[in-house]
Amino acid sequence: MPSNQDLAVANDCVELEAILRPCRQGNRKVALVPTMGALHEGHLSLVRLAKEHADTVVVSIFVNPKQFGPNEDLGRYPRSLESDLEALRSVDADIAYVPAAEEIYPPGFATAVTVDHLTDCLDGASRGPGYFTGIATVVLKLLNRVRPTIAIFGEKDYQQLLVISRMVEDLDLGIDILGAPIARASDGLALSSRNRYLSPQERDLAALLPQVMQETIVALCQGADAETALSAAIERLTAAGLAPVDYLECRHVPDLAPLTGPIEQFPPGKVRLFAAVMLSGTRLIDNMPVILR
Repeated sequence: MPSNQDLAVANDCVELEAILRPCRQGNRKVALVPTMGALHEGHLSLVRLAKEHADTVVVSIFVNPKQFGPNEDLGRYPRSLESDLEALRSVDADIAYVPAAEEIYPPGFATAVTVDHLTDCLDGASRGPGYFTGIATVVLKLLNRVRPTIAIFGEKDYQQLLVISRMVEDLDLGIDILGAPIARASDGLALSSRNRYLSPQERDLAALLPQVMQETIVALCQGADAETALSAAIERLTAAGLAPVDYLECRHVPDLAPLTGPIEQFPPGKVRLFAAVMLSGTRLIDNMPVILR
């Protein structure tokens, strides 16, 4: 394979297959890390994890138009291909797959992948019914083109991780899906490409989200009523300017069912707190496990 100084870049499936063919013939394990570019340390941590599990790491960079709603930020979503490629070289990624929209969705494309139940709540409810359909469709296409042994997804988009895992299992794709821990800044804010939208003052305020979430989890673990604790957290976020709050909810994992009883009745690691808020037009999401101590 090329050295990190000679990161292979493929723009279409023919180029991608030509680069991957020697890997397949040599029975090398291939990992896929799907991204939308604007790479940061969180993405690079996914590449490092992929390298621990595979011989060859493919990173896709594709801003997927089908997962953006009509009033969302597709047009201004950050694009920084050259710096992204340099970042991939710095962590010894092997292949960057950078297709154009018409390469993924050619004229006449008329197929969509829908995963039921898991997509009815949280981001599925707040971002609309097409959001996870767009994600599942493009991920299936990427998996079919790369044919990896394993694919890595960050836990920051935890609902997405569950949706993709369900799709891969239901369609018998035979690919291992691995979730990677959320990468956070020193003040606890989850790393995100959208954080670059924030002014310095907004960036400081954004750190209140993980702080309030952690304090809410402590209250829950100390026996606070869930509805009361969550309502108080929403009020605090709203008063500080992290508003509107799309959702702040505890959900059972992996089925994302709403909680129907006290948190104490659930096994450790089976409840997570999910949040999505707006800050000056920028959407911030986060999630954390609720673990009784």
